[in-house]
Formats: sequence, C-alpha cells, structure tokens
Amino acid sequence: MIATILPSSTSFHAVGYNEHKVSKGVAHLLEIKNFGPVEKISRPTAADLTEYLQKYSMRNKRIKKAQFHVAISCKGHEKTEEELLDFAHEYMREMGYGEPGQPMLIYAHTDTANTHIHIVTSRVAPDGRKIDHNHERVRSQQVIDRLLGNDRSKQAELDFKEACSYRFTSLAQFKALMNSMGYECYEKDGTVSIKKGGTVLKKVPLAEIAGKYQERTFDKQRRRQLRAILKKYRDTSADRGELATDMKRKFGIDLVFFGRSDSPYGYMIIDHNTKSVMNGGKILPIKELLDFATPDERFSRIDALIDSLLTSDPKMNIGQLNAILSRQFKAYVKAGEIHRAGDSRPLKSHMWETLKRNNRISWVESFHPTTVAERDFLCCIGKIPTPGVVSLSPVKTNTYHNRLSDLQDIFSSNPDNGYIPRQTFRNAGFRITDIDGNLYAVDFRSHVMINLNAEGFDTSRLVYDRNRYKRKNDRASAIKPKSIRPLRDAGAGRGENREWEVGYRGDYDRIDDESNLKR
Repeated sequence: MIATILPSSTSFHAVGYNEHKVSKGVAHLLEIKNFGPVEKISRPTAADLTEYLQKYSMRNKRIKKAQFHVAISCKGHEKTEEELLDFAHEYMREMGYGEPGQPMLIYAHTDTANTHIHIVTSRVAPDGRKIDHNHERVRSQQVIDRLLGNDRSKQAELDFKEACSYRFTSLAQFKALMNSMGYECYEKDGTVSIKKGGTVLKKVPLAEIAGKYQERTFDKQRRRQLRAILKKYRDTSADRGELATDMKRKFGIDLVFFGRSDSPYGYMIIDHNTKSVMNGGKILPIKELLDFATPDERFSRIDALIDSLLTSDPKMNIGQLNAILSRQFKAYVKAGEIHRAGDSRPLKSHMWETLKRNNRISWVESFHPTTVAERDFLCCIGKIPTPGVVSLSPVKTNTYHNRLSDLQDIFSSNPDNGYIPRQTFRNAGFRITDIDGNLYAVDFRSHVMINLNAEGFDTSRLVYDRNRYKRKNDRASAIKPKSIRPLRDAGAGRGENREWEVGYRGDYDRIDDESNLKR
C-alpha cells in the first residue's frame, strides 16, 4: 500500500483534476462528506465543490495553501475500492483529518493497472485551527505501516541480508544495490545508515560491508552479452526511463544512475540473474548508453528492418510483421504508415503493396485449398493475379470437420430426400457455388470450403425439379381444396370499398378538394 501526498494549492485545483477524470469516464466520486447544502445537489459541479472548500477554509485566513490531496494505491487489484475506502477513513483519522465536520471528497480512479483513490480535503480543522503538517510524509508512511502491521526495521534487516548475498566491489556498488531495493544509504564516521521513507531503519559498520567486497563480479562472456543487450535496447528506446524499464522487465536488470536527473555522470548495472553489481561504464560508457536515436533515425531503422524481413520471408503478412515490430521497437504498421509512440512515417509504397498482397495470400491459405481449382477460385475473390504463390494444403482442420457435421445435419433433416432450398444453407452460414464442375459449400466466416461431391452428398437435392414438385402440390390440393376468403363489410375497416385507398385515411378534405388526385 502506498500513500502519495500531492502538492498543496490555494485554489483546490485537485477538485478540477479529479472531476475532469470523472468526465472522461476513468474515475467516479466514491464518497462526499460534510459538504452541507452541496450534498443535496444531485450532481454538484467542480465549481460547486471548489467554492465550498474555499469558503470552509476561510475559517483560518492565515493558511494560504489549504488543499490537502493524497493518493492511496495498492498493488494491482489486491484490494477492492470499498476496502480502500475503509482504509482511507482510518488513514485520514490517523493523519488528523478525522474530526466531525471535516469536508472530504474521495474519488476512485480506473485508468491504471492499480486500484487507487484520491482524497481531497482542507488543512483547516472544523474549529478553525491548522491541522498539523509537520513531517507529514514521514508520518504518512508510519501510519501506513501501523495500519498494515508492517515492521519496516525487520524488512530492512531481511533486505540487507539479501544485498549481502550479491557480489560487489565497493561501497558505491553496495549503495546502488540498496537503492534498487528502495533504500537510501549514506556513510558517516565509519557507519553506513540505511534509510527509507525518511527514517533510518538500520546502521551497519562500514568494516562489515567492506569485508564482503569481491575483486571481480562478472566474466568476459557476461560483459559481452550485457553490452550487446544495452546497445540493442538503447536503439529501440526513446529515453533513459524507457530503457531502464525494458531492462528490468525483460532481463531482470536494474540500471541505477548517479548525478543530476537530466545529466547523470555514471551508472551501475545490477544483474539480479547472476546476483552481481557492475560499474556500467566498464560495459558501455554512459555517453554511448544515452546516445538515443532521433525519431527519424529510429524510423529509418524500422524501415530497414521491414525491408530485411520481407526479403527473408516474402510472404510475411501485416500481423506477423507487427508482432516483430512490437517486440523490438514498440511500433506497428497500419494504413500504409509506421506508427510509434504517437508519431508516424509513411511506409515505402512497394513494401505496403507487398504486405497487402501477403495479407490476401494468408486469407486464401487460411481456407487450406487442396486443389488448383479451389485455389484459383479463392485467388479470384482475393484479387491475387498470380495464384502460384499460394500453397496447397491437404490439412482438414477441426473447424472443417465441425462444419461438415453441420452439413450432414442439413441433408439428414429431410428423410424423404426432398429438395433443399439454397436459403437453408445460407441460414447456416454457407454459400453454394460451382467450382470446376463440383458443388461446394463455402463458409467465408470460418474459412472453410467443402466439396459436396467429394464428401458423398446427394447434390441432386439442391436442384429444383418443377414437374416432381408440381405433382406433389397437385396431390396436396386434391386432399385440401383452397379456401375462398370472404369479403368483409366495408364498414369493418379493410373491405373492398375502403375510402382511404383513394388517398389518406380519414382526410376527406384532401380527397374532396381533389388536391391528392393525379392529373
């Protein structure tokens, strides 16, 4: 569970921020408390809520930035919104915001992979005093730990022991390792302090850590591997943050940078797979590591990759290509353009035409045509002028056998072997067509084509025999003569003398003045 106290404000801009999320459909107001007459409004606006908080905060005019805004989130969806709401009530009471009459807005957001809520209130208590804000970030973490029953000192001890199981050569590397675990370390007078959430949780003699230094932490083969990985993903990343995320997610490697956030002077590599810490500069100098390509350079590399892929696999379709581009560049091709990170560039026209043709080829091959006639029929529909590029396949898929069973049901539904109208097949998703003298049932949705003649169906039942069925109808007429429909009385509504057939129902004026009669 994490509580993040967000910047204060004189204008309570957090209300507008959360209400904007509500208007976009990615948040909703979970609770509103102690807002007086505003609560009676069916749907108060951001202006209504902000105005009330500003008037309420005037109880203490010395407080210039009265907004208190905090976000509370959990890991993934391990807690429901209702559970987070209960936790928020306890948290706010512990932080000093739980007195009767304290106005409070609690919003639930749904735009991230984590269940999280935002709380907005005033730093002014109902009696007009200022609610204590001293060391509130430290107190916030302590409250979280107390409510969850966390023992941070015990966890720091466990993490320290885990760090000591890694190979490192200096205090700087040990600090980088602890930093990757979320701790801050500093050394003073021969003692190393391990700090988190503003609190020192453990102190260790420097000599104890120095006794764990090792002369080497990696071999030449691993060094070459890491260099190749870093260079590859540097060329596909937009910035340092994206590179670090990819290295952590895909390879279990943390990159810890030193110096200013906009211009670090060095970095460490923490390889969790081999439990080793390395000076990144010995693998790839930081200037080379942070030499990210411009958008045009990256699109040129993507373009070159597409060209090479189509050369090695001339039948690669758009879906197959996009799977590769997504893995390597987080890019995709659509409508003749390469798209990446909200930017796009035109794809070379001959490449796009090739990909579209390959998509049509894939569509034809998805039917698994077994004969030249079947292939040519599908190529004609798919507008492929060179049918020879399509592969024939004798494979009969499970879908084919399922649809074959459906056809058997249709043919067996009439035990007298009578005529089966084409509409019956259309209702079942089939289209009947003649291909090189054989009748086929084709299901374009399931990509199945079934040769009715080869499968042993009586295709004569699809041909209407006028004389045969006329004799049947004659016999039926002899048994049951046609009924004669009597005429209804004109006054009953739909008789033979209905006035409204002349023009409009009941609109006699338009009939009498001849305005509706044709001339």
